[in-house]
Amino acid sequence: IYSEDLKRPCRLYTSSSNYDHENVHLWRDNLRHPCHPLEDCIKIWPQKPTRYREIVATYSIEAKKLGLRILELLSEGLGLGSGFFGDKLSESLLLSVNHYPPCPDPSLTLGVSRHCDPNLLTILHQGDVYGLQVFKDGEWIGVEPLHNAFVVNIGHQLQIISNNKLKSAEHRAVTNSRVARTTVAFFINPSDDCVIEPEKSLIDTDESPAYKPFQFKEFLLNYSSLMGNPEKCLEPFELHA
Repeated sequence: IYSEDLKRPCRLYTSSSNYDHENVHLWRDNLRHPCHPLEDCIKIWPQKPTRYREIVATYSIEAKKLGLRILELLSEGLGLGSGFFGDKLSESLLLSVNHYPPCPDPSLTLGVSRHCDPNLLTILHQGDVYGLQVFKDGEWIGVEPLHNAFVVNIGHQLQIISNNKLKSAEHRAVTNSRVARTTVAFFINPSDDCVIEPEKSLIDTDESPAYKPFQFKEFLLNYSSLMGNPEKCLEPFELHA
């Protein structure tokens, strides 16, 4: 399933999807594939290990249930109606597995460079090996791996819909020289043709929309071209007073 073809929906690759043009290679292998609609996607998933499709299918169903429950709580917290984040806003589900082998010199590279997730919500199982860091108050802070716990990241689309009331989490992964680390992330995404814009009821009377409407696929193309640069990937969609 290893492939350098960016159009393959299920593939394994090394470093990033832009290996030939990236300035620094990442110390990881990545497996990713869609999980919705399940009955169609499962046919392109890896056939080995033999129970991969069975186990990942069950896991993806439960991960989406959890994600929708979290989104429902966020909707309630923002004062939006029940089911606001349903249908097209949370239609797509993508699995991303990162494997970070031991690195001889962790000072020379990262597992994943600094970025914010382009999606709506991320549910991450980070295993039991340290490596995830978040950027807060000008410094990188390690996120302790907790047994039987998930890390939940707010993505760019939630920041845009909330008109900056929620902030996408800037994070990265560091390597180590002793043990391998494997993480499993489920990205809950809008459908490609879903129109994203600030929700009008979340725009205060003394403020304006911070972003213009766009289709989610436009955002992904821009995000990919900028390799997730957290300072620049929102710029083309921002409105300035």
